[in-house]
Amino acid sequence: MAALLIVIQIITGIMLRFYYEPFPHKAYESILILQNSVLFGQLIRNIHHWCGVFAVIITFLHLLRVFFTGGFRASRKLNWLIGLALFILIIFSNFTGYLLPWDQLAYWAVTIGTSLLNYIPFIGTGLRKIITGGEEVNVNTLIIFFNFHTAVLPVILVILSVYHFWRVRKAGGITLPESNEPRTNVPSYPDLVYREFIAALALVAVISVFSVLLNAPLLGKADPEYSLNPTKAPWYFAGIQELLMHFHPFVAAFLIPLAIIIMLVWLPYLKLKEEPSGIWFHSDNGKRSAKFSAAVSVFLTGLFVIVNEFIPKFETLIPWMYSFISNGLIPLLIMLLIIWIFYKYTVKKFTLNFTETIQALFVFITTAFIILTLTGIFFRGADMALTFPWNL
Repeated sequence: MAALLIVIQIITGIMLRFYYEPFPHKAYESILILQNSVLFGQLIRNIHHWCGVFAVIITFLHLLRVFFTGGFRASRKLNWLIGLALFILIIFSNFTGYLLPWDQLAYWAVTIGTSLLNYIPFIGTGLRKIITGGEEVNVNTLIIFFNFHTAVLPVILVILSVYHFWRVRKAGGITLPESNEPRTNVPSYPDLVYREFIAALALVAVISVFSVLLNAPLLGKADPEYSLNPTKAPWYFAGIQELLMHFHPFVAAFLIPLAIIIMLVWLPYLKLKEEPSGIWFHSDNGKRSAKFSAAVSVFLTGLFVIVNEFIPKFETLIPWMYSFISNGLIPLLIMLLIIWIFYKYTVKKFTLNFTETIQALFVFITTAFIILTLTGIFFRGADMALTFPWNL
């Protein structure tokens, strides 16, 4: 499905290039012409937009499948790293394309997204200037993003994808559950081809429905003098933006994302005693602990967000304490303490082995980040206050 989405993205992207002009004084108008004056122009843009959204989601789900079936170990270590690289490339492909309509939503979302780089120690500010081509999002940013989105990233994606699929075949296909019964091989055609064809039809049907019913977002032309309220990062960075509401910027925008990346890269090199079984969640005990981890994470993350929303009420009483509690060290220490207590309790409750323990922690952290992302997307209103979608 991810491969099919990339192909559709490339085809629709080529079609959009015939009308799009990557200059601030023409970009927005070219989108309006495309949508209003070109036959099926709006539909093509919608397909391109929704394929980008689904590419991020499906690639993420694929990452989860590989992890939960143990398909990141032994001879598959390198391919796990390539898969992570492809996931990051798809996110940045979406991010570079986000700016191209040059409307208010795109301009300020990219402004927020690139500003996260400022929190990277030593090199963050300089890196942001290189990426944006100046002190802020400007004409240079649009040209840089256009070239990366339409030329550099697609080429890298195609090359890495082909190599990724080749290594899957070289490793003997996807990881399957162990079985004492002899396996019977079947021909790729028609068995595999039919299954993939049906999956492709289902995906195209879903994309078509979304593209017909829901237009790609487009607000007024970008205005650097007037910011949106709320000003949000692109949806796939909403979790990081939500973290900024609860932690110090250095922790939220640099330390936590870096720790997650290091964890994912280091994962296949952990010395796990148990052999990969190919079974989802490794075992029945692993399934039970994963459900428990997800439920606890949903509850604690939601509770943390709600409790933290009331802390600003104490700002006028003790300013220094508010700063220390709301975005200082205390939230980080509380988070680490909760993870440690969860680790100890879960291991004891379910008598987990090392593989199941790693899985439980992975589920806990991943679920927490998903809840934070959904909160940032759907439950942040004016001035980033906590609200509900029906009150927006």
